[in-house]
Amino acid sequence: MHFFLPTTACNSNLFRTFAHNMKPTVIEDKIFEFEPFEEDGSVLIAAEGSWRGMADELEELHYLKGAQFINQLKLIICYGEFNTVEGETNIFSAISEKSDDFVNLLNAARKAVEHGYRVYILPNPKGIRTADFIFERKSVYKMFDLKTITGKNSVGNRLMESIGQTNHVLLNMQINYDPRLLAKEIQAYFETNKEAREVLIMKGNKLLPVSRRFVEGNFYIKMFMKRYLR
Repeated sequence: MHFFLPTTACNSNLFRTFAHNMKPTVIEDKIFEFEPFEEDGSVLIAAEGSWRGMADELEELHYLKGAQFINQLKLIICYGEFNTVEGETNIFSAISEKSDDFVNLLNAARKAVEHGYRVYILPNPKGIRTADFIFERKSVYKMFDLKTITGKNSVGNRLMESIGQTNHVLLNMQINYDPRLLAKEIQAYFETNKEAREVLIMKGNKLLPVSRRFVEGNFYIKMFMKRYLR
């Protein structure tokens, strides 16, 4: 593995354009104004402070929302010690390939890349609840906690485990799962976790995003089952 500074988040020309034009950052269906940045050498850094180390910067995410949260994700991508994963495209890792969960994380990352994402695998510092990934696609940044589903009737518990880590959960379905039950378990998760934003389901080669707006809409279970079985 080789040290690599991801160009998407850290390219100086790209950020110079963002800072100059003050273009908004798009987060799902909402728009937040871009935070002030200062240029420092080849990259732009948040004006509020310097890099304090991966553990501290990941912990800081728990106290941020909106544009500040997105800026923090960009800071982590820029300054975190991510390495290119040998033989992979658009997958960068801050953990060792010898880590117990690396293969599981890599398999999910590969599927995300197939759908146009650039994927950053995050470490799990001791004492800090954090997610597994940062996904970036078309300048939209999200942080996902991975739950690989291998057992029947297990989604509900796995979703509840993610509360306090991130508001976006990635379900990698490795078993035939009853779609009505899955829809109800996701609905219960959104009802329990008022901060939840999205459950992204990997089923085979397909990605099925489930947002709060969709879950709270009319005929949700019927529409979910139709999309899931398509």
